[in-house]
Amino acid sequence: MCVTRMLAISLVTLGDPSTLTGGYLYHQRLAELAPAHDARIDFISFLERPFPLPALGGAAVLERSARAAPNALVIDSIAAGYLAPWLLSRTPGVPVIAMLHQPTGGIDHGPLRTRLQAALDRAAYNQARCLLVASDSLAAGMRREGFEGPIVVVPPGRDPAATTGAVPYDLRRGTRAAFLSIGNWVERKGLLELLDAFAHLPPGAGCLHLVGDRAVQPRYAARVAARLARPDLAGKVIVHGRVSRQSVAALYSAADVFVLPSLREPYGTVYGEAMAGGLPVVGWRAGNLPYLATHEREGLLVPPGDVKGLSAALERLSRDEALRLRLGEAARRRASSLPTWEQTAEAFFGAVREAIAR
Repeated sequence: MCVTRMLAISLVTLGDPSTLTGGYLYHQRLAELAPAHDARIDFISFLERPFPLPALGGAAVLERSARAAPNALVIDSIAAGYLAPWLLSRTPGVPVIAMLHQPTGGIDHGPLRTRLQAALDRAAYNQARCLLVASDSLAAGMRREGFEGPIVVVPPGRDPAATTGAVPYDLRRGTRAAFLSIGNWVERKGLLELLDAFAHLPPGAGCLHLVGDRAVQPRYAARVAARLARPDLAGKVIVHGRVSRQSVAALYSAADVFVLPSLREPYGTVYGEAMAGGLPVVGWRAGNLPYLATHEREGLLVPPGDVKGLSAALERLSRDEALRLRLGEAARRRASSLPTWEQTAEAFFGAVREAIAR
């Protein structure tokens, strides 16, 4: 196999590459680790505008990529549909590789946009030499859609940060258990259902800590804020908003349980991070969570939408410290089989080099 020594990648994404969410964080970590793998990543962004307007910038994106003189063009799944028409009309001159953090059609969209974007996404992926996907569930989904080319699973790292910040107080705040939930305030994360479930817990059962960006879906965030203001949650929930990676790592180390009832999580980086920190995980039996944790082994998985069942799971963990410790240790053991970010970077850059050599 021919090995490319210095690997230059143009990574096409949407909007600000420093955004603190899922796929963006994935690529930031890879860019930080690239020099250790004789590689570099140049971010080339579409201007973030209402769908499908970013596609108008496709020619400029390809021109900026060409000026970076890459060995490969890697398309983030969040931008694949916008580049698709341009890939059909002009050749980038270097191998095209797709990096998928979401299914075709994306997530959090209405049915019309999902159908239209799915068609554009598939058109882009059909031009790719290889698909890199963040989870086994995404790989299975692409096979079901009939994609016949090479698919390589490159999951995120389990380590949230190289260093850990300090937590200035006891997260339990006088209760039996500290529950941590990390996710932006978007509907699929299930925050309203989580708050309803938490409101049913008896006094002193636990304190819930919410971490995540509140500005992504303003209307949904307003509903979450209104729910938090109701008296049945008084004193039970602490809202942290956006925090640094170091602070997230510190919160994992100080919490007792991780909970995120997300309906559609293509990978769920936070589940893996929480498990690596020795926390039992609680969530809907949906998305990629069943690929990461088994019910009653590393956590408690509840049928999607079962708010009473979710509340019962949280109360059970709040009362039973031995159960928390048993599930948490099993979660830590299972997470040890997940890659570190260094291993993820090695797999990613290796897969890109393999694709170039085909």
